[in-house]
Amino acid sequence: MKNFRILALFAFVAALSFTACKNDSSAAQDAARESLATTATTAPTTNPTATAAAPAAPVGPLTSLEFEEDTYDFGEIMEGEKVVHVYKFNNTGKEPLVISNAKGSCGCTVPEWPREPIPVGGSGEIRVQFDSKGKGKVGGATQAKKVTITANTDPANTFLNIKGKVNKPAES
Repeated sequence: MKNFRILALFAFVAALSFTACKNDSSAAQDAARESLATTATTAPTTNPTATAAAPAAPVGPLTSLEFEEDTYDFGEIMEGEKVVHVYKFNNTGKEPLVISNAKGSCGCTVPEWPREPIPVGGSGEIRVQFDSKGKGKVGGATQAKKVTITANTDPANTFLNIKGKVNKPAES
């Protein structure tokens, strides 16, 4: 089947070269050759896990969003405590904002985001919870986690950060 497509494309190129004007024939032939080369050398991707790993940005018109802050420092906490912070944002673009996904850099960082489109000039919130269970050490362990927001923006991904120090009581 693949050979048939290449043969049909080659026949099309040959037909173009005989029917085109002398001034336009080289451009048409070059375009047809490029198409043939692309068809012959492009292999389809068959790795479903590669496409499943990164959520696709919504299709359609792009807009922009602006966060009041993109980094929150929770200071020092004791291991086992949970920190919750709300990141507020505005749709500063000219199209409704659609957030298709929000994902923490690890299982200890869980975002909640609005599923409905945010109208032009509208605002919203992304609630992020960080669970410090198993993250502390005596004297404090610095933690820095990232939340990736995927939306119909350019670029498609926006990053929020939550950081601080997690202490663990000294064992006696």
